[in-house]
Amino acid sequence: MAPVRLGYTLIAVVGAGFALAFAAIVVPALVRDGGDVVGGLAAGFVNPYSSGYSLDVLCCWAVLAIWIVVDRRELQVRHGWVCLVLGIVPGVATGFAAYLLLRHSASSRRGRRESALGGTAA
Repeated sequence: MAPVRLGYTLIAVVGAGFALAFAAIVVPALVRDGGDVVGGLAAGFVNPYSSGYSLDVLCCWAVLAIWIVVDRRELQVRHGWVCLVLGIVPGVATGFAAYLLLRHSASSRRGRRESALGGTAA
């Protein structure tokens, strides 16, 4: 398998793996707690360590959102909003992985289209 293809396969595996782990860990706790989503979110800030990790996740989501908006304007990457939703549930690991795959796909299509028109791919 080519290194680039292996890289994108591993990105997909990590993104999907996180979604499965999230479902296995968080969903049962959410059901046990009666669907208390606000309480679950607040639990991420119960001490300085978990607060640091939670703040990191929120900032990573914000960076991803900015990147998606810029790429939409500059590179015409479409459907990035889906990755922002995935960045909320199950989480940024899945949303970011999905966006990298979406961006790669859009870049590949753009390169093929420019080559067909006689231009060079950026």
